[in-house]
Amino acid sequence: MAISKGHRFPINFDDAFPQGLVLIGEVAPDTEYQSREDRASGRPVRQRVDEETGQRQWKAKVTDPGEPNAKRASFEITFLADVQPVPSTSEVLPGMRPIELAGLTAEPRVAGSGEFKYQSYVYRAKGFAGASPAAGSTRAGKSASEAPNKAA
Repeated sequence: MAISKGHRFPINFDDAFPQGLVLIGEVAPDTEYQSREDRASGRPVRQRVDEETGQRQWKAKVTDPGEPNAKRASFEITFLADVQPVPSTSEVLPGMRPIELAGLTAEPRVAGSGEFKYQSYVYRAKGFAGASPAAGSTRAGKSASEAPNKAA
């Protein structure tokens, strides 16, 4: 039996991101596209709803410090929650905070164009993990020298 298109694989956060993630900015509602006519008529902006779970979608920009390709290091995470997820960690630099995700899933996708296609993933999470690491360190108290190197 084949795996259907759009299948979401549950994945452990440490397996997906051994060096953790850094949240850049804030979590914001993932809104549907509004045409020029919609904006001109004053129609309200609608937040996207996940078809599989029925929960509201939120988005946030993150950076993976373990990604060797700089163009692929920053990407968006989609949160599926009825209320806006709030990170429990403090900022280490203005607008940047180390995070750990709870309820993480990965959906394989093909990214790129033409002959430059590559395997990519759409990551979704239910929220942030509750542990609050100390400022100046990576996830869960591991120092940068103790964190495993993703690029081998």
